[in-house]
Amino acid sequence: MIIAVELIFLFLIAISLIFYAVCAFCTIRFFYDGKGETAADLPAVSILIPVCGVDEGATENWTSFCTQDYEEYEVLFGVMSPSDPAIPVLKEVVAKFPDRAKLFYGLEARGINHQISNLWHLLEKANNEIVIFADSDIRVTPDYLRHVTSPLADPAIGVVTCGYCDRAPKFLGAALASLGRCTDFIPSVLVARSLDGGLKFSLGPTIATRKSVLEKFGGLQKVVNRIGSDYHIGKMATEVGYRVELSKYILDNDCGRETVKQVFLRELRWARTIRINRGPDYYGMGLSYGTIYCIALLLLSGFQSWAIIVSIVTFAFRFVQALTAIYSMGRPQLLWWLWALPIRDLMNFVIWVGGAFGQSVYWRGRRLRIQSGGILTD
Repeated sequence: MIIAVELIFLFLIAISLIFYAVCAFCTIRFFYDGKGETAADLPAVSILIPVCGVDEGATENWTSFCTQDYEEYEVLFGVMSPSDPAIPVLKEVVAKFPDRAKLFYGLEARGINHQISNLWHLLEKANNEIVIFADSDIRVTPDYLRHVTSPLADPAIGVVTCGYCDRAPKFLGAALASLGRCTDFIPSVLVARSLDGGLKFSLGPTIATRKSVLEKFGGLQKVVNRIGSDYHIGKMATEVGYRVELSKYILDNDCGRETVKQVFLRELRWARTIRINRGPDYYGMGLSYGTIYCIALLLLSGFQSWAIIVSIVTFAFRFVQALTAIYSMGRPQLLWWLWALPIRDLMNFVIWVGGAFGQSVYWRGRRLRIQSGGILTD
């Protein structure tokens, strides 16, 4: 019986080694393909930023959108609650850039997903055909707009989206979040992109698109009550004939003093979102936790020499894959946190198991239930 279980763990570890290698290969191929992303043509753009509360470094984040090296663009901030503490901070930002930025608050909820309700209002106020949905907790460099809008010059591309990662986390919670995004999430997206023959979904922190694309698949009202609205925007764009382009531009997300518990709960929400939206594909993620299976194998075998060798090889593969991601995405300061990678892997496994169960998620202080088909209810 024990031998049979050991063989199962060895099989899982072997698949994980292949997964680590494929992640590294896809990461290198994507970031070092030599293709540029900026273009000479700079069409007018509207950046739409739904805001709820004041995140770490909020003023710097919001100001970064108003200081782009780009000629014609506007920044529209939206806040649902008229008593949101973000409003006075946003008023100061808008006052510094009166010709560039506008603030709208006290917006009416049009569905369960308040973020999409917010964007829906802002979309109606946007003056330009090209629109960018941007999360409020990211910070961008002055060349951000040039990177994310240039692929839209190709009429076949309907959506451009970006990965994101904290550049220099200072606390354990933020470091675990950054390691997860840099060494796990983005490489996994690149693997899915390769297997699916192109990206079939979009990522929430930035979605650049055209109003005409949104209209073609039915608009934001199609996702205002769905979990994983960002995922569905890209998915529905592909269903009506457009391509989704993943930009090489990596957004900077400052997690600040976020605790390990906060990171865990947010990523548990993401895991349940992925399970609902990806279906059986979610359970295939269980083949990627080689380092965790090594720990089980060591305990089961009584730390026999062959199990130790297998574990050393597996951890070496994992660390090389992580290094590939860190350097490819320009995040060398994450090297200081590589000691926490095994903790991150254990956290990944626990979140994956937890994500396989449960029909509720927490978002910005709200507990939402997931009904059949990914529909959200209070």
